[in-house]
Amino acid sequence: MARKQVSGEESAGAGWKTQARYWLISVSLILLVAIGFFVYYRVEQFLTSDQSFLFRGPSEYGSSGPCLKIDGLVYASREKVVNILAEDFGRSVYLIPLEERRLRLLAIDWVRDVSVSRLWPDRLVVRINERTPVAFIQLPVSRDGTSFRMALIDAEGVILEPPPRASFTLPVLTGIRGEQSQRMRRDRVQMALRLVQELGKLADEISEIDVLDAGNLKVTQQIGGRTVVLMMGNGNFLPRFQNFLNHY
Repeated sequence: MARKQVSGEESAGAGWKTQARYWLISVSLILLVAIGFFVYYRVEQFLTSDQSFLFRGPSEYGSSGPCLKIDGLVYASREKVVNILAEDFGRSVYLIPLEERRLRLLAIDWVRDVSVSRLWPDRLVVRINERTPVAFIQLPVSRDGTSFRMALIDAEGVILEPPPRASFTLPVLTGIRGEQSQRMRRDRVQMALRLVQELGKLADEISEIDVLDAGNLKVTQQIGGRTVVLMMGNGNFLPRFQNFLNHY
């Protein structure tokens, strides 16, 4: 069987073509990467410096038009929200660190969750989900425990400062302390809410619920012109309360 003979010149020529192809591909890739970096740089430069992307403050800061929109704000302080974002006034919205601003906004009283998003070309939208208070609490302000101040608390055990000019019809809890962990406060609040839910309309006559001992809730009840304290345990609240009323 005859075999084709390949000369040295033909082999060298094929090798040179292969190398040339590899060099052409490499140079093309380098050019594409360089062009990509150049385009990215120019676009970023445009987003950071063009006046159309400038984040201007709300009208109270002398802006001709509000670029900041805040949704869901009822009891949380608008001033605190604006102050956190004030350092971004006068810069491009592209440069605003959204996640960092979101974490700072979460630290504001009454803010349960919040999102911060850009609305191109020059606006910022803040959407706030506020906490919902479920009870009043008495927080001691003196070491001997004889002086208290009123505050609010939500179902997650987060203590809230009462907002001005706001009215709530909520049960009053005692035994909550600021130094307690949030989990401890949450468990006690949840148990008190379960008691109120079980009693239904009967809970309207209760003036206070003592949750200091999570294993034995105590309720202060006005009945027959007298104030009585009932030990309700940690369950079966309605049968126990009804049994007291039947035999009082």
